[in-house]
Amino acid sequence: MQPLNNSAELSIPFGRQCTFRALLLGIIGSVIITTSSMYVALRMGSLPWPTIFVAVMSMAILKLLKRTNLNEINVAHTAMSAGGMVAGGLAFTIPGIWIIDKDAGVSFLSLLAVTLSGTLLGVLFTAYLRKFFIEEQKLAFPVGKAAAETLLAGDEGGGKAKTLFSSLTITAIFVALRDGLKIIPETVTWPALAVKNIFIGFLVSPMAFAIGYIIGPLFTGVWFLGAVISHLIIVPVGIGSGWFGDLAAANAFKDSLGIGLMIGTGLGILIKGIVVRVRSIYKRRLKKKISAGNSVFKFLPALLAIAAFLLTIFTRMGVLTSIITILGVWLTTTMAASITGQTGINPMEIFGILVLLAVKAVSAIGGTEAFLVSGVVAVACGLTGDVLNDFKAGSILKTNPKAQIIAEASGGIVGAVVSVIVLLAMLKAFGEFGPGTELIAPQAYAVSTMLEGLPNVTAFRFGLAVGFGLYVLNIPGMTLGLGVFLPMTISAAVFIGGTAGLVLKKISPSGIKNDRVSIIAAGMLGGEGITGVTIAILKVLTMG
Repeated sequence: MQPLNNSAELSIPFGRQCTFRALLLGIIGSVIITTSSMYVALRMGSLPWPTIFVAVMSMAILKLLKRTNLNEINVAHTAMSAGGMVAGGLAFTIPGIWIIDKDAGVSFLSLLAVTLSGTLLGVLFTAYLRKFFIEEQKLAFPVGKAAAETLLAGDEGGGKAKTLFSSLTITAIFVALRDGLKIIPETVTWPALAVKNIFIGFLVSPMAFAIGYIIGPLFTGVWFLGAVISHLIIVPVGIGSGWFGDLAAANAFKDSLGIGLMIGTGLGILIKGIVVRVRSIYKRRLKKKISAGNSVFKFLPALLAIAAFLLTIFTRMGVLTSIITILGVWLTTTMAASITGQTGINPMEIFGILVLLAVKAVSAIGGTEAFLVSGVVAVACGLTGDVLNDFKAGSILKTNPKAQIIAEASGGIVGAVVSVIVLLAMLKAFGEFGPGTELIAPQAYAVSTMLEGLPNVTAFRFGLAVGFGLYVLNIPGMTLGLGVFLPMTISAAVFIGGTAGLVLKKISPSGIKNDRVSIIAAGMLGGEGITGVTIAILKVLTMG
């Protein structure tokens, strides 16, 4: 098998990096990853990006086509990544419309305007911020670095590809048996404890276990700690001690607390180190010729005008709201790039909430339009923050940034269309989103509470203060908030995956270093996501 060219040592011409087949593969992969990501985000309330998945899949297919190189592979998986981030931004915000009103009517064109304008802005600010955060600040972007290391290690004999597709296939069969034929139970619970208001158990989900493994023992431990505080202390002890009149009041308290923790962390990100840096970041960028994306900036006024036009005409936001939204995206994409580069976490829905609240303070927009504002921001932040991981990999591999920008735009635009189709299909198949449903969409629920009214304002304020304080102390308050909010079954399954990863690293550190288990986890994540959506679409097609 012909070895890959090492672009860290060789200069690969642009035409051999940004090839037609790389873009085509990236677009096809974007469809798959967008579909899977929508399901994962709605079902689990988390979207740890399966970088290993897209890197290995791109490498495997392009190697089969012969005469590839690391830069071409990097371009392909950049396009795949973009679609998934568009899906994440949409899933983390827009379902709140139907959480508030199950019969709300939102047109396909309105949602498409949200995703397309968010994609345009995301690509624009990625091109603008890439040089500062990756080349000048040299932020870690740990996920991107892992992708580069995976590609540099190669895949002699195709072992990684076989592992990935075997894991994906086995997981797909498992999910089909569980959700399609109902042969395998979806959850394991203990009803005897439920009568005492102790709700414990775990989701029988390869996807949940894989998420736990991917994000690691620290974050899963904090996540599970939140679940313990919520489900084993706040709810049962609170009801038993008379702090809450009933289960509904206890759930209102813990939900508001969890949302406060997540939003408080977002405020910490905003205040601690971003706002004070924004001016210097953009001042320095304006004084320097941008080495990548010059062609984009020639059309800067046109791109901003197109985004404003889409939002004004197709979403009924109005000109003022559209302009404020675009200005909000300018600020929050900078925040997203910085926090993702430092920690690998991108709280895109929190950025959506912050801009939404700013818009409502100066403009009398309707509830649906407010959700659309948050959707635009989340999509743009998802692209600018998370896809910079792929640009980090490109920096290590010496990929031409212009080739990656073209790939990001291609995958993002396709993802913009596919994500809307899949979201509406999921709505029709499952009927509803939010707590107590199969698609809990916790981030979208958080957005809805900021518009409709918090269940418990005191708990929210307390969580807000604690979340902010935890971020200042470098403790993952947002992850803690997810644990407080989400069902114990999900948190326990994620914790099992994180604990398994910790044990495996202790038992066989060299095996983990070779990424074999990481590839299995990536296949599990993709396999359940793709199969879950396929079952939902088949359900829609067979409806009477």
